[in-house]
Amino acid sequence: MKTTIYMVRHGESPYTEGDERTRGLTPKGKADIEKVTKILIGEGIDMIISSPYTRAILSVEGLAKHLNIDIKIFEDLRERHFAADIIENAELMSSIRENFNDPDYTLPGGESNADCQKRAITVLKSILKEHKGKKIAVGTHGLVMTLMMNHFDTAYGLEFLNQLKKPDIYKMLFEDLELKEVTRLWNE
Repeated sequence: MKTTIYMVRHGESPYTEGDERTRGLTPKGKADIEKVTKILIGEGIDMIISSPYTRAILSVEGLAKHLNIDIKIFEDLRERHFAADIIENAELMSSIRENFNDPDYTLPGGESNADCQKRAITVLKSILKEHKGKKIAVGTHGLVMTLMMNHFDTAYGLEFLNQLKKPDIYKMLFEDLELKEVTRLWNE
């Protein structure tokens, strides 16, 4: 039985230090998310889940309202926690690169790619098992999305992450827990 997962990377979000969980979308991000909703409206989506972060929820909220579906929030789909202290963008990018070379690498007080992938995949596998044959939209983040996709196909790594857009949409077709096909739906 085929199950379809629509990975919806959040729209453009203003970077505000210390406001990781609650930052919303920029005006461009909001406009782009209206396009995401239009793309997904005709897909026959049965369920919508999301990271608890505001920008991810806002990126699937219009679709949820249009389809009259509640968004189910999963804490374990949250963005990866990079470090205990605020880090500069250059250090963040270096850390992300290092994590793809060594999935267990982490900055002090942070979370590794391996740990982030494990928690997110636990949610995704549970959804795939409990909702076989359904079409599910997932409000997510670029790195978390990449790590989930990487679990099923190692071709989805750092290069894939680096080419992602905000927003972005990938349609993943599963047969049980086996990824059969991936199609990008977002066109800028």
